[in-house]
Amino acid sequence: MAFKHGVTIIEQPTSVLAPTQAASGIPFVVGTAPLHLASAPVPVNTPVLAFTYAEAVAALGYSDNWKDFTLAEMIYSHFSLYAKAPMILVNVLDPATHKTTIAPASLPVSNRVATLAVDGVLLSSLVVKSSDGATTYSKATDYTAAFDDDGHVMITTKSTGVIAANVTQLQVGYDKLKPDAVEADDIIGGVTIDGAYTGFELVNQVYPRFGILPDLLLAPGWSHLPAVAAVMKAKAGNINGNFKAMALTDLDPAQKYTDVGAWKSDNSYTGSLQIATYPMLTLGDKKFHFSTQLAGLIAATDANNGGIPFASPSNKALQADGTALADGKDLFLGIDQASYLNGLGVVTALNLGTSGWKSWGNNTGAFPGNTDPKDSFIPIRRMFNWVGNSLILTYMQKVDDPMNKRLIAAVTDSVNIWINGLTASGALLGGRVEFRESENPTTDLMSGKITFHVYITPPGPAQEINFLLEYDASYLSALFA
Repeated sequence: MAFKHGVTIIEQPTSVLAPTQAASGIPFVVGTAPLHLASAPVPVNTPVLAFTYAEAVAALGYSDNWKDFTLAEMIYSHFSLYAKAPMILVNVLDPATHKTTIAPASLPVSNRVATLAVDGVLLSSLVVKSSDGATTYSKATDYTAAFDDDGHVMITTKSTGVIAANVTQLQVGYDKLKPDAVEADDIIGGVTIDGAYTGFELVNQVYPRFGILPDLLLAPGWSHLPAVAAVMKAKAGNINGNFKAMALTDLDPAQKYTDVGAWKSDNSYTGSLQIATYPMLTLGDKKFHFSTQLAGLIAATDANNGGIPFASPSNKALQADGTALADGKDLFLGIDQASYLNGLGVVTALNLGTSGWKSWGNNTGAFPGNTDPKDSFIPIRRMFNWVGNSLILTYMQKVDDPMNKRLIAAVTDSVNIWINGLTASGALLGGRVEFRESENPTTDLMSGKITFHVYITPPGPAQEINFLLEYDASYLSALFA
């Protein structure tokens, strides 16, 4: 050690850590996108972090054809109806493989313009020929091709090219996207032979890529398939080996409401990290999967509560004017019918008159088979997820520090201060952290393993409020006052 003569300052790390609170209401969505309409398309099976409608559309495109392009429904709902951000989107519709080739066929031309009224045309594959098919024209010199507002291709012949101004017919061939070639396995995803991640397997790349932890998993248009829902449920409990989320899944909207409970049970939509929704929602001429709007509603509810997910989305306003089955048939449930579904662990929608359409139901898919509050109530389950995720994010920096009293004090003091703050704000009814000798045997300590016991009590939803009405005869005395 070098010789010193004087005063020396040595800095010590702050003993109390500021918490790193996990984000809440962040959707991770897997589906199909009209990539041919994107101005800056991203590769297939690449997570896209979007903070605005414009960013999402530039990367993935947009179409009102939600049946074929399921991510467009999510983009519209989350950004346009609920004005919430960000979200992470993954497109599995691959123009290189999910396509079909259409042979050149006659197309009418009027005033040098021919409109190809077909969805999903891949512009790079366009072939334009003379009406007899003998001559193939060049896009560079003879015509231009671009999408109109409906996503259809407008072919305009150039006055400087070889196509005559009075031509009334052309032959046009092309490749077009084939969304129905996408299967449940594409949504589920996995790891390819060359190590590429696809579908829901990509949820593990979100935090390493963006530093954002998604806590809502969705696949509108696909999550009513039991195989997809099962994977979503599994992924919700094991993101990056540590974190937890909620899987927002749709029950089959073709089922009658009286059959929904049996369908839910038979197809195992019964996870504590799963929310089962039914039926579909309508707004004007648009029809939404319930899970799509529930993601926006949850994000809005969290935002109204400081980003802490202690409030239930139930009895909060949806952006809807009705409910419907898969075939479009309107469904009008009364409060007794909606409560019946709630008793089966199903979140549904209810029209409360002047208050409009509200989400209705506080229970996860685990209810009624599991009545443990931390597993059966949506806001309590989400608070356990959020607190757990936040603890991991905060104290990861302490891993591999010397295991001494200073470390134990730093953790217990910091967590207790944080929990006290959550309690003061109303996000918790109370809580504490303890370092117990009985939970830290010598063998664990020798192995470098320490355990802290965290107690928390999030507030449950007041889902049943009773008023007792009684006739009190003593007030008859007012007649003689």
